[in-house]
Amino acid sequence: MENCLFCKIIKGDVQSKKVYENEYVYAFYDIHPVAPVHILIIPKIHIESINCVDASNEVYVMECMKAIKEIAKMCGIAEEGYRVINNCGENGGQVIHHLHFHLLGGRHLGAKLIKE
Repeated sequence: MENCLFCKIIKGDVQSKKVYENEYVYAFYDIHPVAPVHILIIPKIHIESINCVDASNEVYVMECMKAIKEIAKMCGIAEEGYRVINNCGENGGQVIHHLHFHLLGGRHLGAKLIKE
């Protein structure tokens, strides 16, 4: 997708602070962190949301899950714990329509991020 910010980051057209990369996954620091560790993990192909995951692209999602585990170890948050968030659709808070996972950690996050 030519107008997708995350696709531009993967191509190198937009700068990011890379944390991890392999054949399937690219991970980088969020520019608006909400925790001491806040990393975005994205598949290297455009998948609009988790609702678009199917047999043709599921390997990319599985590789994202494996990367999350590895990145948590690299960042020193695997033992203490961390949170993984995926926003899906407008009501779910998805702003960029490229599947991505937020890895948050480095402090106690509590049971919920937002109380209503």
